[in-house]
Amino acid sequence: MNQPNAAVSPSPAPSRPAPAQFEAALSGGAFAALDQFGVIEALGDDAATFLHGQLTNDIEHLDAASARLTGYCSPKGRLLASMLAWRAQGAVRLLVSKDLTASVQKRLSMFVLRAKAKLADVTDSVGVVGFAGDVRAALSGLFDALPDGVHVHVAGPAGSLIRVPDAQARARYLWIGPKALVDARLAALEGELARVSPAVWDWLDIRAGEPRITAGVLEQFVPQMVNFDVIGAVNFRKGCYPGQEVVARSQYRGTIKRRTALAHVERAAALDAGALEQPVAPGVELFHAADPGQPCGMVVNAATAPNGGFDLLAEIKLAALEGGTVHLGAAEGPQLVFQPLPYAFPSEV
Repeated sequence: MNQPNAAVSPSPAPSRPAPAQFEAALSGGAFAALDQFGVIEALGDDAATFLHGQLTNDIEHLDAASARLTGYCSPKGRLLASMLAWRAQGAVRLLVSKDLTASVQKRLSMFVLRAKAKLADVTDSVGVVGFAGDVRAALSGLFDALPDGVHVHVAGPAGSLIRVPDAQARARYLWIGPKALVDARLAALEGELARVSPAVWDWLDIRAGEPRITAGVLEQFVPQMVNFDVIGAVNFRKGCYPGQEVVARSQYRGTIKRRTALAHVERAAALDAGALEQPVAPGVELFHAADPGQPCGMVVNAATAPNGGFDLLAEIKLAALEGGTVHLGAAEGPQLVFQPLPYAFPSEV
């Protein structure tokens, strides 16, 4: 990790949705208004080319029928943001954690220079809605066609519909559209699907193994530490971008020694250990019982789990997973129980 935990301000503890909300997403169909996201829009003849030179993935060749995960790094190769990028009405749009949207838009705008590109934070003018489960009938009332694969993008009068990775064997979609239209349609959707807390979507993202950079972990990780090379958020054949040399060196020189894993912490254990005084949240450090003096990892994302406790995406030394126990917040803190991710790491790692 880049900094000691004292320099990191953990995010607030995740809220706890009712069990019925998880059940709706897992056995029926559900939607959530996702106010945890913001949207940056890049307009102009050079918008895609400019972003291509700033982000970790290929934006210049992004077509209108696709979306791509990508990251924005500091010159030291540390992630300043994670994003989903797609083209919409002549612009490139970026879905970003809302707590970072304004700072990312401002920082990117500083480097536009002579490029014909203008970046704007359009969060207030769009609505973002997540769908999970048996939702195709409801979505067919909004879009004439539905995405037939992960990261396929469909555009229509209602805005953009993007298929995102499944979680718990449930299909998931993102709808990003004009805010007035989205707000007007939400009541009608409640007649077809269960409306759930955005915290349920956060949990589904974790179960999909898709890390999200938020303010609590700003500049803590190079992309490989959060599996961005595995989930397709880095293109190693594209040209330069901030931090590219560090990212490439991490990939091609030596073994990657840190990855992000899926883990669970029981709520009772967290309460007994007093961990909720330090929320189970991004930025909280992890400790191995055999080496209590220094952290072995950090919580990237956390969400309450359906059966109690918390599910985590935890960036951690691979050596710490080989034996012994890993604990939240301190060596005597609640123990993490590691679970399989829905994807495998490259065989050479």
